[in-house]
Amino acid sequence: MFNCVFLDFHHICAKELAHLEIVGTIVHQLTKGLSPEEIEASGFAPYYTDHTLALWPQAAGGIPFNACEFQSKGDAITDLEEDLAAEQKARTTYDNLLRLVKDPEVSDPLKFLRQRELVHFQRFGEALRRVQENLNPKNFYICNPEFDKYCGRQR
Repeated sequence: MFNCVFLDFHHICAKELAHLEIVGTIVHQLTKGLSPEEIEASGFAPYYTDHTLALWPQAAGGIPFNACEFQSKGDAITDLEEDLAAEQKARTTYDNLLRLVKDPEVSDPLKFLRQRELVHFQRFGEALRRVQENLNPKNFYICNPEFDKYCGRQR
């Protein structure tokens, strides 16, 4: 049962890396060939000063991407709940971007990525349900099913 959840997770992780590649390509296409005047007028100068036009993953507030973005406890229920939250946060970010972006060459790929977040949310929800169905239905938050032999499982 946990192997099945792992395979779903592995597939979604590969898709998330593809999302990063798509967003990086959009950013590259939007910034390629900017003049110094355009860089200054767009508020892009601080980023340009540090990175020229190279891709540097960071939040909209300027906080660089780092390994702290990956939340993992090694507990199937905890990790799946975190994954569900991450998919919803990504969907919200795409919703916010789509409110700002009117160019279909940018908005169409963002709409595609947003839809994928919905699918991933569904898959993680299904995986969480499969894990919970194999545990004691009266209280399945009592232990870590990855390590504790019976962990609330019905015998």
